[in-house]
Amino acid sequence: MKVIAIIETPLEFIADISESKDCLMSQDKTQEDPSALWFNIDLPKGHGLLAGDRVRVTVERID
Repeated sequence: MKVIAIIETPLEFIADISESKDCLMSQDKTQEDPSALWFNIDLPKGHGLLAGDRVRVTVERID
């Protein structure tokens, strides 16, 4: 598996999408930096994460 990107950052915001999922967001001030990486990702509820928690998101190609 080839790692394409690893993003380590605090969560800026957690949006309530539906009764079964939330959207984790990390965009903060990095939008002003064209080399910065950020994400919006949906997760099932019950994840226990809070805004401000540091997380790591890894993107890999799997075959």
